[in-house]
This record gives sequence, structure tokens and C-alpha cells, in this order.
Amino acid sequence: MHVTLVHVRVKPEHVADFLAATRRNHAASIQEPGNRRFDVLQAPDDPGRFILYEAYATAAEAAAHKLTPHYAAWKAAVADWMAGDRRGEPMNGLWPE
Repeated sequence: MHVTLVHVRVKPEHVADFLAATRRNHAASIQEPGNRRFDVLQAPDDPGRFILYEAYATAAEAAAHKLTPHYAAWKAAVADWMAGDRRGEPMNGLWPE
């Protein structure tokens, strides 16, 4: 399984906007072929710090996610709300298989 942990920092005044845009992206992403998980995690001590846990069956399906209209809409919407560059950390998912 191909997993990416996407680390995101959001400006405090845009957390609600980010959540709304990310909810739409999440709803579409979990319908994609090969999607196994698309979790949105928020730090309990810092409302502007998020991790998106994106798991796909293959690297090709994960790459295809970035070509979808909903991803493009999300990326454009959240760009100015970021408090820094988002960082994707690739991981190999071992279990569950």
C-alpha cells in the first residue's frame, strides 16, 4: 500500500475555510479507485496543524489522485491559507494489507 502523510500548517484565520475545502476533497477522494483511507487529522494543541493520511493500493493510484478535478480545486482553494509549504512524507503501508 502506498501511503503519504501530508503535513499542513494553516493560518489561524483560515482554519474553518480549510476544513470546508478539505471535507469536499475527502468526500471525493474516498471514491477514487484504489483509495484505502483518506484521514484528516488535526492537532489537539494547535488547530492550524493537520496531517492528511492518504492511502492507496498502488503508487499509480496515488499519483492519479493528483490529476483529479477535486484535488486541483482543493489545491487552488487552500494555497493562500497555508502558513507554510505542505510537506508530503511517503510511507510504505504494511498492515493492514
